[in-house]
Amino acid sequence: MTNDLPSFKNLFYLVNLHQELNFHRAADACGVSQSTLSTGIKNLEEVLGDKLLERHGNTFTFTVIGEDVVQRSRKLLAEANDMVALVRQQGNVMTGDVRLGCISSIALFVIKSIFKHCDEAYPDLNLTIREDSTSELIDALTKGELDMIFVAQPVDIGNHHYMKVGIDPFKFVVHPDLAERLGEPLNYQDLPDDSIYLLRGESSMSETELGAFFLDNKKKISHQSATSLQTLALLVDAKVGATFLPQMAIDYGLVKSSHAIVMQPPGEAPYREIGLMWRKSSIKVATLRTLGLAIQKLRYG
Repeated sequence: MTNDLPSFKNLFYLVNLHQELNFHRAADACGVSQSTLSTGIKNLEEVLGDKLLERHGNTFTFTVIGEDVVQRSRKLLAEANDMVALVRQQGNVMTGDVRLGCISSIALFVIKSIFKHCDEAYPDLNLTIREDSTSELIDALTKGELDMIFVAQPVDIGNHHYMKVGIDPFKFVVHPDLAERLGEPLNYQDLPDDSIYLLRGESSMSETELGAFFLDNKKKISHQSATSLQTLALLVDAKVGATFLPQMAIDYGLVKSSHAIVMQPPGEAPYREIGLMWRKSSIKVATLRTLGLAIQKLRYG
């Protein structure tokens, strides 16, 4: 019977409570009073016939079954949102909302062209962007908070659909004073120790992607680092050092205003594979595939 089924409203309350771990903040996120949210959670427990929270005075923890219900609720809410979007599209796949996620080392270089293309080709498509780390983007995609995300391989695709957008090779960017001391062809062993600057933490230049370089030249890597490609380019320009930058960053003009020299790495040049991911269960598959093919052509066509 439908009366025995939980309401989507209460599932929404539960998911937000799990996200915020605080009744007051969760109520604000849901746009309701704290008492309304609390009543909704209790009603959900009554309908399901089990405790979702262990209450300890003013604090609480989720029960084992409560954690499971939260995960299932996220999937149900994501599918419900997709269903609403499908109905609103009314047969025109390039309409409605598409929430795109992107890591910072890609976002700066693709957002302008993607938004420009969508404005011209798909005026009824409402595209929004969220910039975050790969792990956070994949989590948001799984929860249904995003429809499609940009990723740089290697990543765990899991149960999601993956579309390869293209290959983005790395170039070696060198301070001019250092470039004068290097021969042709470039030999990494000619570089001073501690002279290569890389991104800190999650980056498009990990040991996986630059593995061949790291194996033989670890002493060349500087202890100084940056958290963005823009800062990395400035660091090379300000000091006598070098770095690897993806081609799309160079095409964007990241080193145009500096005196840095762009060189082709020797041998088999490192690169990153750029791709798009979306949920296989998404009702927006036709929209996302069409948009993905357009992005593929914009960047690499």
